Amino acid sequence: MGYRDVMGTSAPSADSGNELHRLVEQQAALRRVATLVASGASSTEVFEAVAREVGQVLRLANTAVCRYEDEGTAMTVLAAFGDGPEAFSPGSRWPLDGPSMSAEVLRTGRPVRFEEYRDLPGSLAAAAREHGFDRVAGAPIIVDGRVWGVISTSSPDAPLPDNLEDHLAEFTELVATAIANSEAHEELTRLADEQAALRRVATLVAAGAPPAEVFEAVSAEVAALIGAEGSALTRYEADGTVTAVSGWTTEGGYTYVGRRYELEGTVSGLIFETGRPGRVENYAEAPGLAPVAAREMGWRSSVGAPITVEGRLWGVLAVVSKSEQPLPRDTEQRLAEFAELFATAIANSEAHEQLAQLADEQAALRRVATLVAEGATPHRVFDGVRDEVARMFNTPLSVLLRYDANGAATVLATSDGYLGPIGRSWPVEGDSSAIAQVCRTGLPARRLHPARAGRGRSRSAGRRRALRGRRARRRRRSSLGRHGRRLARNRAAAG
Repeated sequence: MGYRDVMGTSAPSADSGNELHRLVEQQAALRRVATLVASGASSTEVFEAVAREVGQVLRLANTAVCRYEDEGTAMTVLAAFGDGPEAFSPGSRWPLDGPSMSAEVLRTGRPVRFEEYRDLPGSLAAAAREHGFDRVAGAPIIVDGRVWGVISTSSPDAPLPDNLEDHLAEFTELVATAIANSEAHEELTRLADEQAALRRVATLVAAGAPPAEVFEAVSAEVAALIGAEGSALTRYEADGTVTAVSGWTTEGGYTYVGRRYELEGTVSGLIFETGRPGRVENYAEAPGLAPVAAREMGWRSSVGAPITVEGRLWGVLAVVSKSEQPLPRDTEQRLAEFAELFATAIANSEAHEQLAQLADEQAALRRVATLVAEGATPHRVFDGVRDEVARMFNTPLSVLLRYDANGAATVLATSDGYLGPIGRSWPVEGDSSAIAQVCRTGLPARRLHPARAGRGRSRSAGRRRALRGRRARRRRRSSLGRHGRRLARNRAAAG
């Protein structure tokens, strides 16, 4: 064999040169992705870089990075590059409910191409037909020995290059480690953020912050951790209702604290029935007054998790979305973990509050007992009891009444003439106020303000007092107005 023969058989072909160039480009792309991961870039940035690098190195019209979810029953698009169908934009989620390239990649763990989606059932096949692309190829992303996701490309008209799915597989083998490292880094960052949030809440509790402040901190922290557009913390009440104890919105100014709602149409109602995390997909169609409040704030959907304190279902920690895009499918799991962490802080805060309340109650009882021991008149003792109760509950109005044998209620002490002067009596029969209900049942009762609810003498008294209050405010405003006009005239005269 001569020199020419040797050179002729050993000279590299054009194809091998192209292959070498592609390998060099792949390695350069992998270094760029690895650098992103090492610099602490978010998973979103890494997925976007992977989609872009695959598309550019393999000269593809479009690429997408997708992750399998819900035990392989669904797929979410994490990143896209090029001129792909808008329906497959990042964040879109697809059920794997029929034959498709993505379902086959998951089933086999191998590269797959589909040349024809016509007549196939399922959501992905229907979307392919609607947007006019039949040719699809994809390769699995294997992370920790499992099919984590798929990198795919599609073509509406031109045939896909030969062996494209194999080239995609070569690339996915390279980037799988980068994706795994990125997710591990993201998980560590998330864990650190969660622990920092828990420490901030625990510090508030240790400093003796009141429960309202602790609850507000919990709402703000969980919204930031989940990346939600709002959050709420609710507490179950003995009468079967739920109370909003705190909330957070992107605009600020959550105004529903203290309001009680029926469980109908709420995520709190779902969790009360099941004891497990739940979600409301659309408040626009939910019945009840609580969904009305949600709609007023622009909340579209929510996910909630139960808060269990000392073995009992205490309340619900919920996050919300204002967009049509639902909250991620892992929100229930993450929220349940947060609820479990925050439950201890809530229990400690309430225990601290209960101790302070017990001390206040004992001090109030001692003051009343001192009045009795000093021989104070009954009127003074009654007024002392009323005043102590008003102070403990921080209420502007309070009244102490006695039920008489003839079925009447008599005022023994009152603040600001509420329900009439001392000694005033009225029959409670036929009255629907809380005062009448306590008389009939011997149990605590609650009603709306008597000026707005109930019927009978106590309601009428409440209305009269409310009317007097409005008239007094008008007189004060009128007086202030006259004073202002008089002052203006005096200034003008002095000028």
